[in-house]
Amino acid sequence: MVANFKELSMKLGNLLHQRNWKIAVAESCTGGLLSAALTAVSGASSWFDRGFVSYSADAKQEMLSVKNATLESYGMVSEQTVREMVEGVWQHSRAQMAVAITGYAGPKGGDANASLGTVFLAWKCEDKPVVVKREQFVGDRLSVREQAVNVALTEAINLLK
Repeated sequence: MVANFKELSMKLGNLLHQRNWKIAVAESCTGGLLSAALTAVSGASSWFDRGFVSYSADAKQEMLSVKNATLESYGMVSEQTVREMVEGVWQHSRAQMAVAITGYAGPKGGDANASLGTVFLAWKCEDKPVVVKREQFVGDRLSVREQAVNVALTEAINLLK
């Protein structure tokens, strides 16, 4: 892991621990980077439930119950898809907080609805409605992935405050 997410992960872990909550995540373009950041913290097993790396359309459908119609109508990188991803994490885990990420990290990718560097993130908490953000990051593949993880952690912390 190039970026140092330890401080953010520790802060999020402390907030989850205070509530006696667990977190589960679904990642596409970040390919497990968010899970790695969270599990780099000692004691994460008390608040990290599980992570799904759902890179392909089949994985999104099989692991997270994303509808084929959603993928066909809106694409793998869309608000609709990330909403279904976060709902899928929620349904297929024992967590009280769920996070999902999908996007085009590059150097190839993009479509008519989302250009290279576009990332959709979603958060769901037991006590709040789903929150979705669309980000437009710049930089190389690693930079886009790291920026996505930074936003995922930062917004999760903000939701728990």
